[in-house]
Amino acid sequence: MGKTPTGKGGGKGVGGGTKNTSGRGQRDLRVRVKTAKGRKLSSTLWLERQLNDPYVVRAKKEGYRGRAAFKILELDDKFRFLVPGARVVDLGCAPGGWCQVAVARVNALGEKSGKRVGTVLGVDLQEVAPIAGAEIHVLDFLEDDADAKVKGWLGGKADVVMSDMAAAASGNQQVDHLRIITLCEHAAYFAFDVLEEGGTFVAKVLAGGAEQGLMTVLKKNFEKVVNVKPPSSRKDSSEKFVVATGFRGKRHEAEAEAEDETEAGPEE
Repeated sequence: MGKTPTGKGGGKGVGGGTKNTSGRGQRDLRVRVKTAKGRKLSSTLWLERQLNDPYVVRAKKEGYRGRAAFKILELDDKFRFLVPGARVVDLGCAPGGWCQVAVARVNALGEKSGKRVGTVLGVDLQEVAPIAGAEIHVLDFLEDDADAKVKGWLGGKADVVMSDMAAAASGNQQVDHLRIITLCEHAAYFAFDVLEEGGTFVAKVLAGGAEQGLMTVLKKNFEKVVNVKPPSSRKDSSEKFVVATGFRGKRHEAEAEAEDETEAGPEE
C-alpha cells in the first residue's frame, strides 16, 4: 500500500484520494483504500475507517493494543475508580488495552513513588500476550468456580470489575443487543461475587431497550449507576458504558432478592 504524499508534486495518495482543496497545493490527507480482489466492500470501508481513525493512530503511537484503551482512560478520568492500590479484574481482557491502562493507573508496577501498589488481573477465553504489571489467565468467567479462582489469584476481593466484552455479532441488531445485555448481566452477577463493598463495576452495553432490567439490578446493588458514551466511542455506534459505583455488598444483594420475591407475591 502506498503512502499519502506530504511534499510537493502531483503524486496521488492511496487509491487516488488526494485532492487540491485551496489552489495552493494543500491536499486532503485522508487515506483512501481501493477494493482489492477478493475483499468485500464492507471490509474495504472498515480498513479505510481504521486507517483514518485518530484513536487508532494514537493507540499505535502511545503503545496501546487498541483504540479501546482510550474508552477506559476517558471513563476513569471522569469517575476516578482506577486509583493507586486498587485491585482490578478485567473480564474478556483481550487484546489487553484496558489492562495496560489499569496497570499504569493503579501503580501495579510500583513506579509511582509513595503511592500504593495495585493489582491487575485479566481473564479471557483465549491466550493473551503478556502485559508487564498484569496477571493474565485463560478462564471462562461463567464457570461455577470462576469467582473463587479470581479471588484466590487476587488474594482477596476486587475493588473494580470491568468488561469491554461483546458477544459475536450475528448481523441482527436486536439479537446482538440481547446477547450483549445477557453477557453484561452475567458479568454483573460475577462482580457481586468478587467485589469489595464500595467497589465499582464498568461494562459495555448496546442501546436497544432491553438494558432496563440490568439497570434495575445494578441500582439495587450500587449507590450510583450511570450510562456514559465516552468521546472515543464512535458516534455511529450504539455502544455505551454503564458505570456502577459504591457496591453495597453481598448482604444487600440478598436483601434485594428477598425484596423482589416479596414484591412478586406467593406462587400460585
